[in-house]
Order: sequence, then structure tokens, then C-alpha cells
Amino acid sequence: MINGIQFQKGLSLTNFIAQYGTETQCESALIRARWPDGFVCPRCGHRHAYEFQHSKNKVWQCRACPHQTSLRAGTIMEHSRLSLRTWLLAIYLITQSKTNIAALALRRQLGISWKAAWLLKHKIMEAMLQRESNCPLRGEVRVDDAYLGGEHPGGKVGRGSENKVAFVAAVELHDGHPWRVRFDPVANFSYAALKPWAACALSGCCHVVSDGLLGFGVLSQLGHHHEVMIAPKRKAGTEIEPFRWLNTLLGNLKTALGGTHHAFKFAKYADRYLADVQYRFNRRMSLPDMVPRLVFAVMHTLPKSRQAIIGIPEVET
Repeated sequence: MINGIQFQKGLSLTNFIAQYGTETQCESALIRARWPDGFVCPRCGHRHAYEFQHSKNKVWQCRACPHQTSLRAGTIMEHSRLSLRTWLLAIYLITQSKTNIAALALRRQLGISWKAAWLLKHKIMEAMLQRESNCPLRGEVRVDDAYLGGEHPGGKVGRGSENKVAFVAAVELHDGHPWRVRFDPVANFSYAALKPWAACALSGCCHVVSDGLLGFGVLSQLGHHHEVMIAPKRKAGTEIEPFRWLNTLLGNLKTALGGTHHAFKFAKYADRYLADVQYRFNRRMSLPDMVPRLVFAVMHTLPKSRQAIIGIPEVET
């Protein structure tokens, strides 16, 4: 049987160029995404402004107060020198990929430096992360503990490895099929670490099935119906019916990340890479809509400095 989701047409490159092929078209798309109901002053909320050009950029000056703003100001695009076409093409390449796309591939496709491509990708993933942070799962949910990363030679082995990042994998099921997922890094799988995760990741009274990990006992304390299923030994995860879809998704996640990136600094960037996979999976039903939806997310994500994206502490002076 052909999977309709996997075989959907998506947004072809021809159609993308027709919609976003010029800087003017990209500017119009970003304006619609930022102010869908018309201009709103970010300082006072007034809805009318004077428009003028300054150094090739459009500027809005509020008619009620002297505040001036540009299209990029106050968004994750702030201070970026890349063209709007480059941003939109990066969004297209990231959203229309089934697995993932590395910064090195973005560099070649966009014709920019590797550092610029890496920062651009991480800013887009930051928008994905912030968008997904307020999307809890509901109803029938399956959860499991998982890890990213391997062992360093000469370092600790097993789950205690310094190169491994713990995360909770959860899938919401509708009629026995996966609907939405969450992949959330956690400090560990103790009660103390899983309590804030559950408060953020689960909404209402969910029916949650997990394995026998003690930390998941916190779910019943938070009002969820928690069912423990002990997996039979010597059976693959995909063969255990309650966890079949969850283990399939985990396998696809690790294959995609490992095949595309091979390795990255898991402790620093795991949340963004996991959010990238989560964001695309949760919007897989309509690939053409993913571009305008991510454009909207980018325009409504607050600025984040290069140092904060890279993970370098900013020194106060």
C-alpha cells in the first residue's frame, strides 16, 4: 500500500521560485507573516506607520510614537546580512527534506560560507524549538528514555558516558497511528528531572504507557493514567506492540541525525537538532504549507545573539 503522506507532492522547486524567487516577493511574504492583520508598532501597539527606504531596507515609523522598526528587527533575523531570498531558500531546503540537511550542504546550495550556513541553520532550528516548546501531547501517549551520542575512547561507558545526552521520546497516537511526537532533552530520568518535563510536554489527563523506568512514576502523581509495560527480553523494540511506533520513530531519528551530521556537540545543540526533527514530523501532513508556517515562526521568534546560538557565555562589561 502506498503511504499517502510519504508520496505527497510537496512544494516543487519550480513552484517555490515562482512564489519566492525575488527579493520583493520574499519581503512581501515576510511582511504578511509578521503583520498578518496590518502593521502593529512593537513599542506602543499603534496600527499606522510611515514607510520609507533606508540603505535598501524598508523602515516603518509609528505615527503615534517616534519608534522606527525594520522587517528583521525584533526577530531571529535581526543583524543578519544574508538576503531575504537566502533565508527563504534555506527554509525551503530544510522543510522539504525527508531526513535532514547539513550546514555543509546548505553552504553549497546557498553559495555562502560554512559559518554563515551553520548560523543560519541554527537560527531556523531555534525558531522550530521555540515553536514546539508550547505544543504538549494529549490523549494516548507512549514514552521512553533515549540517548544521543556515543562513548568517548577512554571515557565512561554506557549511560554514564560524558558524550551522551538523555532525552525523553514521546508519541501521541490517534487510532493506533503516530500523530505528533516530542523529543525533549532532560538532565536524567529521575523524578525531579521528569516532573517539569511532564508538566510541559503533556496536557490534560493523558493515558501514558511506558516501560518500568522508575522516574516515569511521576506521571501518575501529576494526574495522568500511567500504565507500565515490561518489554519481553530478546525482542526488538519494533516488535513490542505498545512501543512499535515509538521505537520505529526513534530508529528513524537516529538514522537521520547520524547519516546527515555523523556527530555534533550533543550537550550544546541536542535540543535544536531534536526540535528540527520534531517540527518537521509534526507538520508532515502538508509539505507545501511548511514553508509559510516556518516563515511565520521565524518572524515571531525573538532575536538571539550569535554568542547565544553558538553557546559562548556573554561576558558583561
